Amino acid sequence: MFGRKKDQAPDQQVTPASTAPINRSTDPQSAKGVPTPSRKAQEEARKRPLVPTDRGAAKVAARDARREEQARMRRALDTGEERFLPARDKGQQKRYARDYVDARFSLGEYVMFAALAIVLLTVVIPPQNDATLILFAAFWVMVAGVAVDVWLMTRKLKRLLIAKFGSVDSGVIWYASMRSMQFRRLRLPKPMVRRGEWPS
Repeated sequence: MFGRKKDQAPDQQVTPASTAPINRSTDPQSAKGVPTPSRKAQEEARKRPLVPTDRGAAKVAARDARREEQARMRRALDTGEERFLPARDKGQQKRYARDYVDARFSLGEYVMFAALAIVLLTVVIPPQNDATLILFAAFWVMVAGVAVDVWLMTRKLKRLLIAKFGSVDSGVIWYASMRSMQFRRLRLPKPMVRRGEWPS
């Protein structure tokens, strides 16, 4: 009889946090306080013109990029850094072929010097002289010797490449042949090994 009425709800303790309104524009845990941009607005913000508005600045930037790329390539030709080498010199097999060619003595290195010497001597020696015929004969003997030397080199290099890599990439043998006929000091990329320092 003295108890609480059934329809009377118990007193509720109200905390200030539950009744205080949340200011979403200042509360760091709340939403951004700004409406989310539409998809069309986001796509417009990401758009970049295909043709730059400042063509002069774009040309300067492109020229600087080309110069930097060329500078990196020149450094790579001196140091042998694989990452920046020209496409014609990239690859593990070409690196191996370069080291093999640079480690050996090749007759082809001196063909151009011999040809230049013969041209100068033919100017000095009067025509219709037997010495001229001897010079030309010696030159063609040297050319034949270079052909045999290159053939022997490519045969051995091919066997080494197959033993090391399992196959031979196209163009590697021709690449090695052309390098063997260049003077050692003028080869690019520059030789990274000394004569007799064979690649493993």
